[in-house]
Amino acid sequence: MSGLTSSFINNFIEVLEKKPKVLITTHYNPDGDAVGSSLALYLFLKAFDVDAKVLVPNDIPDFLMWLSGSEDVVNYKQDTEQGLYLIKNAEAVFCLDFNVLSRVILFEDELLKSDATFFLIDHHLDPADTFNHVYSEQNVSSTSELLFNLLIEVENKLQKKIINKAIAENIFVGIMTDTGSFAYSCNNKETFIAVSKLIDYGVDVDKAHKKVYDTYSENRLRLLGFALSSNLKVLPQYNTAYIWLSRNDLKRYEYKQGDTEGLVNYALSIKEVCLAVLFVEREDRIRISFRSKGDLSVNIIASKYFGGGGHKNASGGDSYKSLEETIKDFEDILPLLENEIKTALSDFNK
Repeated sequence: MSGLTSSFINNFIEVLEKKPKVLITTHYNPDGDAVGSSLALYLFLKAFDVDAKVLVPNDIPDFLMWLSGSEDVVNYKQDTEQGLYLIKNAEAVFCLDFNVLSRVILFEDELLKSDATFFLIDHHLDPADTFNHVYSEQNVSSTSELLFNLLIEVENKLQKKIINKAIAENIFVGIMTDTGSFAYSCNNKETFIAVSKLIDYGVDVDKAHKKVYDTYSENRLRLLGFALSSNLKVLPQYNTAYIWLSRNDLKRYEYKQGDTEGLVNYALSIKEVCLAVLFVEREDRIRISFRSKGDLSVNIIASKYFGGGGHKNASGGDSYKSLEETIKDFEDILPLLENEIKTALSDFNK
């Protein structure tokens, strides 16, 4: 873990002054924090006339496409040729909201071949040592909050005011979505101080919330209803609940990127459930989302059994077996976790 150092700030300012070709990128299946922080950084760099581009591995969820700068984003899956060109010509690469290059999935090898200077801004555990400059703090709500801290320090050092409503709005959405509308991962007053400052820049909290959470498609809502009524299993003996969605389920409800966002939290909201999991069948893998209450570390579970990681109470992993086999593997490890889960729940309920 590396906090915000004067060295990182100075190296960032050097980018503003030397104006290299900058590539901003984030993880596969970009969420609100990934998109919000990437676009905020993009707009900040553009204010200094830096030649910057944002490259995402695959689709941005529809409910984030109103954010300023989203119209300029390059989608690698849709425009691979342009994506490869940007990677090849980048002189500085900013990696936001992921801690290891494999999280981009689609162009990890291309990034590894790059001679660019790599900057990491992230809040996940155990950042890889492949980055030249690292700003990583795991006890901060979001990458967007980290970025906001950085931009304020840069402004103070340069004695310039660059942050505007558009940048602040992108940062706010990143913080809001990564804390589940301030329901978790935000038990620090610094997060709320940051939000109050963002409001001073003109962020309309009500409007931003409605644009993100009140713009569901009918299919997304029906997918949610189907998942909860037909594909939710509760295992009270292990204080665990999980939801699964097959490719046929996704096809039936015309799934779009982001439609399962927050779904796993419904399983976690059940009384006496301490561990919740969502299994989603993709083309080449089963994507697994873990959530937990209290001191139960799903980061350890995700990394030990499913090659993943993330935060203590919110992590992800993958399985390359069938959906049925993956669920069976998960159920088979629950007896090994039983005491840990019950202890965590007991402490949480005190």
